[in-house]
Amino acid sequence: MQAAPFSQACENNKAPILAHLKMAYANADNVLEVGSGTGQHAVFFAPQLPHLIWQTSDLPENHAGINAWIDNHTAENLCRPLVLNADEPGWPQAAFDGIFTANTLHIMAWSSVINLFENLGKTAAESATLVIYGPFKYNGQFTSDSNGQFDLWLKQQAPHRGIRDFEQVSELAGKQGFSLLADHAMPANNQLLIWQR
Repeated sequence: MQAAPFSQACENNKAPILAHLKMAYANADNVLEVGSGTGQHAVFFAPQLPHLIWQTSDLPENHAGINAWIDNHTAENLCRPLVLNADEPGWPQAAFDGIFTANTLHIMAWSSVINLFENLGKTAAESATLVIYGPFKYNGQFTSDSNGQFDLWLKQQAPHRGIRDFEQVSELAGKQGFSLLADHAMPANNQLLIWQR
């Protein structure tokens, strides 16, 4: 049995994120988490949002870790991960009324971010709520010196990575019919952005 992977960042931010998700997804029935990562967010959020189905997803290589967390923290409304790749077809056509993703846009190539939103446009219901958590730049400027340092570190790991511009991401969301509802400043110089379709 694989040991469950651990992210300290997930432990640090899960409670502040949940406080906003309870309001954002108050009327949601089924939420697709894009890029579930370690699985820590999913196993924490799902039991706290018992009125909805929480569907995990990620690249195949991350499924064992997600499943390890689910094995240890089962919930009736928590689903095993789907295979999702922003650059490949095969996304569900289930019309999710909630979409959530955390700390994904800055590790993907910008071309993959574009593809992600195009796929979300096909997967999200007509009145879906989209929630994205992570660091962003505004008017080309980092919100903190530490985010600037983080951006340099990301690019050293892989040149295609980097903190994204809020304006460009919001434009992609707008092309899929999403309008910005809220932009919440979060701990550790992150943002939680909420769009409504």
